[in-house]
Amino acid sequence: MQDRLVRFNLFGQDFAFYSDAPAEEVESVIALLRHELESNEKMSRSAVPSSKMLVLGCLRIAAKYVHLEREYSEYRQSQEQAVANLIDKVSVNLK
Repeated sequence: MQDRLVRFNLFGQDFAFYSDAPAEEVESVIALLRHELESNEKMSRSAVPSSKMLVLGCLRIAAKYVHLEREYSEYRQSQEQAVANLIDKVSVNLK
């Protein structure tokens, strides 16, 4: 897929970047960032510079990613253990 220019606006600032990701994926990413920034009611937009808001929004998303990555790893380990237990039970019953 070829890179295409993506443009969007946050806090009255225009942003642009090139991406080869599908349009739906790019729209989802931008929507996720908007949601993170708008859900942060602790900070007033007028009190905090937009650049800092963007960085904090990205950090919140990164923290969620790390948390989900850890949960997924724990899930995989538990599934592997469950499969191993099933294999052991089947092996015992086949003898």
